[in-house]
Amino acid sequence: MPRVYATPEQLTAWTGKPAPPDAERLLARASEDIDDALVRAVYLTDDAGMPTDPTIVAALRDAACAQVEYQLATGDDGTGAAGRWDSVSIGPVSLSGRKDGPTAPGEVDLAPRAHRALTRAGLLPGVIW
Repeated sequence: MPRVYATPEQLTAWTGKPAPPDAERLLARASEDIDDALVRAVYLTDDAGMPTDPTIVAALRDAACAQVEYQLATGDDGTGAAGRWDSVSIGPVSLSGRKDGPTAPGEVDLAPRAHRALTRAGLLPGVIW
């Protein structure tokens, strides 16, 4: 079973808006993105692979919520396809211009706020010495 770092209720608290109907799916994909970004990170986990340190738990929760928030704002449905389009409109918000996204196949388009949450927790840059 994949690790999911946040709940729809936590996403609602993070964004201040009701969670979308597919919030569980979006959070699962966002958690996969977080795992991909942390491939070199070292932290203690339980038998299910979930972090045990409360600071790390909070950072992964915040990063997953930030990742979903970012994807919703950019019009991404968690598939990464939205990063290929020149403009995105969501209600009164309109973004334009080419979004380059990750430079290498398989690279994670990590939300800036997710990156900052993981960096503050000492999980990035994820270098093993």
